Amino acid sequence: MSQSVIPQGAEPALKPVYTEYHPRWYRPRMSTWWWLRRRSYLAFILRELSSVFVAWSVVFLLLLVAAVSGGEDSYRQFLAWAGRPVVVLLNVVSLFFVVFHAVTWFNLAPKAMVMRWRGRRVPGAWIAASNYAAWALASALVAWLLLGG
Repeated sequence: MSQSVIPQGAEPALKPVYTEYHPRWYRPRMSTWWWLRRRSYLAFILRELSSVFVAWSVVFLLLLVAAVSGGEDSYRQFLAWAGRPVVVLLNVVSLFFVVFHAVTWFNLAPKAMVMRWRGRRVPGAWIAASNYAAWALASALVAWLLLGG
């Protein structure tokens, strides 16, 4: 005698019953490539994908710090590994995505942050411009430090 897991009275409830007053739900088919239809969708997906490359940049930096702290031999091994074409290509792609991530974030900041000055709302372009100016200033400072300033 086999026992069913489903109670006898519940079997019809597994299949929805559609009546004149309960029509079927409209569920349009969605392509896997829906995000290629609009430029804004593509930018959204690329921004989400950019987080993987931002994470890789952090891992690469941590590996560099570990190699430097491990001594000269460890650092030379890291440089040999980092000089491989695959790693260089990955870092170039990562650079593109990190810059894309930063630019899209700076463009999004005015929508996420409402600032007021003397009772008036600060224009979004000013907020974005201040972010870009801070980025340029920080980049110039890092370049000055790296170039022996």
